[in-house]
Amino acid sequence: MLRIIILAVALLIDPALTAAAGMSGCSQLPDLSAVRLRWAAVRKSPVDPGHSEQSCRSYRSNFLEAVTTRQVASICRDGADRDRTLDLLDTEIEAFNDLIATQCSG
Repeated sequence: MLRIIILAVALLIDPALTAAAGMSGCSQLPDLSAVRLRWAAVRKSPVDPGHSEQSCRSYRSNFLEAVTTRQVASICRDGADRDRTLDLLDTEIEAFNDLIATQCSG
Protein backbone atom coordinates (compact mmCIF):
# COMPACT_ATOMS: atom_id res chain seq x y z
CA MET A 1 0.00 0.00 0.00
CA LEU A 2 2.82 2.38 0.87
CA ARG A 3 4.43 1.72 -2.53
CA ILE A 4 1.22 2.68 -4.30
CA ILE A 5 1.00 5.95 -2.35
CA ILE A 6 4.65 6.77 -3.08
CA LEU A 7 4.13 6.00 -6.76
CA ALA A 8 1.01 8.20 -6.89
CA VAL A 9 2.82 11.09 -5.20
CA ALA A 10 5.81 10.71 -7.53
CA LEU A 11 3.54 10.78 -10.57
CA LEU A 12 1.85 13.93 -9.31
CA ILE A 13 5.11 15.72 -8.50
CA ASP A 14 7.04 14.76 -11.66
CA PRO A 15 4.88 16.68 -14.20
CA ALA A 16 4.97 19.78 -12.01
CA LEU A 17 8.77 19.68 -11.83
CA THR A 18 9.08 18.98 -15.53
CA ALA A 19 6.75 21.85 -16.42
CA ALA A 20 8.64 24.26 -14.16
CA ALA A 21 11.98 23.16 -15.57
CA GLY A 22 10.68 23.45 -19.12
CA MET A 23 9.28 26.93 -18.59
CA SER A 24 12.52 28.23 -17.11
CA GLY A 25 14.36 27.18 -20.29
CA CYS A 26 11.76 28.84 -22.49
CA SER A 27 13.10 32.27 -21.62
CA GLN A 28 16.36 31.18 -23.28
CA LEU A 29 14.74 30.65 -26.69
CA PRO A 30 16.41 33.23 -28.95
CA ASP A 31 14.74 35.44 -31.53
CA LEU A 32 14.60 32.94 -34.37
CA SER A 33 14.72 35.53 -37.17
CA ALA A 34 17.86 37.19 -35.84
CA VAL A 35 19.68 33.95 -35.13
CA ARG A 36 18.81 32.53 -38.56
CA LEU A 37 20.24 35.66 -40.23
CA ARG A 38 23.44 35.24 -38.24
CA TRP A 39 23.64 31.55 -39.16
CA ALA A 40 23.12 32.38 -42.84
CA ALA A 41 25.97 34.90 -42.68
CA VAL A 42 28.25 32.29 -41.11
CA ARG A 43 27.40 29.74 -43.78
CA LYS A 44 27.92 32.19 -46.64
CA SER A 45 31.23 33.59 -45.43
CA PRO A 46 34.11 32.47 -47.63
CA VAL A 47 36.42 29.79 -46.29
CA ASP A 48 40.01 30.93 -46.24
CA PRO A 49 42.24 27.84 -46.65
CA GLY A 50 44.62 29.27 -44.07
CA HIS A 51 41.83 29.56 -41.52
CA SER A 52 39.84 26.41 -42.26
CA GLU A 53 40.13 25.13 -38.69
CA GLN A 54 38.68 28.38 -37.38
CA SER A 55 35.80 28.12 -39.87
CA CYS A 56 35.16 24.52 -38.88
CA ARG A 57 35.07 25.49 -35.22
CA SER A 58 32.53 28.18 -36.08
CA TYR A 59 30.41 25.70 -38.06
CA ARG A 60 30.48 23.22 -35.18
CA SER A 61 29.64 25.87 -32.61
CA ASN A 62 26.72 27.15 -34.67
CA PHE A 63 25.55 23.58 -35.32
CA LEU A 64 25.48 22.95 -31.57
CA GLU A 65 23.62 26.21 -31.00
CA ALA A 66 21.02 25.22 -33.62
CA VAL A 67 20.54 21.79 -32.05
CA THR A 68 20.20 23.31 -28.57
CA THR A 69 17.74 25.90 -29.87
CA ARG A 70 15.73 23.13 -31.51
CA GLN A 71 15.54 21.21 -28.25
CA VAL A 72 14.28 24.28 -26.36
CA ALA A 73 11.79 25.07 -29.15
CA SER A 74 10.46 21.51 -29.09
CA ILE A 75 9.57 21.96 -25.42
CA CYS A 76 8.48 25.60 -25.40
CA ARG A 77 6.49 25.94 -28.62
CA ASP A 78 3.22 24.24 -29.45
CA GLY A 79 0.82 23.70 -32.33
CA ALA A 80 1.53 24.92 -35.85
CA ASP A 81 4.11 27.39 -34.54
CA ARG A 82 6.08 24.50 -33.07
CA ASP A 83 5.99 22.49 -36.30
CA ARG A 84 7.07 25.49 -38.40
CA THR A 85 9.86 26.39 -35.97
CA LEU A 86 11.17 22.83 -35.84
CA ASP A 87 11.12 22.58 -39.64
CA LEU A 88 13.13 25.80 -39.93
CA LEU A 89 15.62 24.66 -37.31
CA ASP A 90 15.95 21.25 -38.96
CA THR A 91 16.88 23.04 -42.19
CA GLU A 92 19.54 25.07 -40.37
CA ILE A 93 20.93 21.98 -38.65
CA GLU A 94 21.11 20.10 -41.94
CA ALA A 95 22.89 23.03 -43.62
CA PHE A 96 25.57 23.17 -40.92
CA ASN A 97 25.88 19.39 -40.94
CA ASP A 98 26.49 19.47 -44.71
CA LEU A 99 29.09 22.22 -44.31
CA ILE A 100 30.92 20.29 -41.62
CA ALA A 101 30.87 17.15 -43.75
CA THR A 102 32.19 18.86 -46.87
CA GLN A 103 34.55 21.48 -45.43
CA CYS A 104 35.82 19.86 -42.24
CA SER A 105 36.32 16.21 -43.06
CA GLY A 106 39.81 15.00 -42.74
